[in-house]
Amino acid sequence: MSPARKAATAAPTLSARALNRALLARQLLLARQALPVTDAVSRVGGLQAQLARPPFVGLWARLRAFEREQLLEPVRRREIVRATAMRGTIPLMTAADYCAHRGALQPTFDRGLRSVGKSWVDTTDLAALDAEARAYFGSEPATFEALRDHLAATDDRGNVRLCGYAVRMRLPLVQVPTDAPWGWPAAAPFALADPWLGRPVPTDSGDAHPLVRHYLAAFGPATPADAQAWSGIAGLRPTFDSLRDELVSFRDERGRELFDLADAQRPDADADAPARLLPEFDTAILGHADRSRIVPEAYRPRLVTKNLFVPATILVDGFVAGSWTAERKRKSATLTITPFAKVSKRARTELEAEAEALLAFVEPEAGTREVVWGE
Repeated sequence: MSPARKAATAAPTLSARALNRALLARQLLLARQALPVTDAVSRVGGLQAQLARPPFVGLWARLRAFEREQLLEPVRRREIVRATAMRGTIPLMTAADYCAHRGALQPTFDRGLRSVGKSWVDTTDLAALDAEARAYFGSEPATFEALRDHLAATDDRGNVRLCGYAVRMRLPLVQVPTDAPWGWPAAAPFALADPWLGRPVPTDSGDAHPLVRHYLAAFGPATPADAQAWSGIAGLRPTFDSLRDELVSFRDERGRELFDLADAQRPDADADAPARLLPEFDTAILGHADRSRIVPEAYRPRLVTKNLFVPATILVDGFVAGSWTAERKRKSATLTITPFAKVSKRARTELEAEAEALLAFVEPEAGTREVVWGE
């Protein structure tokens, strides 16, 4: 038996609750923290931002006395960016993390383009398309709709939607903030990341070791498959193996080997976990291939719809226990909590208090606000 296999066999076992508490601690969900927003965004490994509002709600759930401007200010200072990154989605990341990991993520983007574009990729001069798109976005920020119109009018590449997708997968672009209430409108313009950030942004296949360390700091203990599911990068097992000497290992209750940073937080499994309301696509929900450390298996089908929408969720004792929605009608705002099963009186009281405060945060101009329970 190899030394690595012996070490894995002898590794202590962590229960699902222990893994849950480790995740909550690193995701700043065991207790609200007093941190600069840039530090918080980096600590949790970025915040999913397919929609503009969820990152604000995610930070509200994690930081003490968080206000909208606390995120908008570092975005305007270009310290935080909204850009294509993990799994080809659009998260918010610190500019430093984006520049550090963008190159390592490029194979994921290439694979995504190949999957969608198929033979079109082989018959298209992608380098020429890159150059044209760089010139277009380099002159001033623009939307992808405007880019597609430009390409349709100036060349004969055919499928302008595939052209736009190829550009998004191949060029480092950041979405430019506007004066919209949540930072970005539905169709916010993009700019080239290099001049926007004032530094070169790698696009080659970079070293994945820093990204794996960052992942474990935010989501560990975890398996290579977990890191692959979060990042979209295939074949990370050799990277984990090469880091084995600087990592510690555990086993989960199914016997799978988990890796972690030696000095990372691993609270007691019985640590108190307060009720929380998390936004759509929250990073704590999407950080693993095996989400049982935060999503009970019975509820997993209710969290991913056919169009891959991940609803806003409630946490009770650290685990997903339902969903919530907020709706504004004229001057009245309502937040509806829908538990997946009966919750205790204590949890109900905690959730209502959280919901009332959250509704005031997301709908500050509403004349009346109400928290109700759905079925």
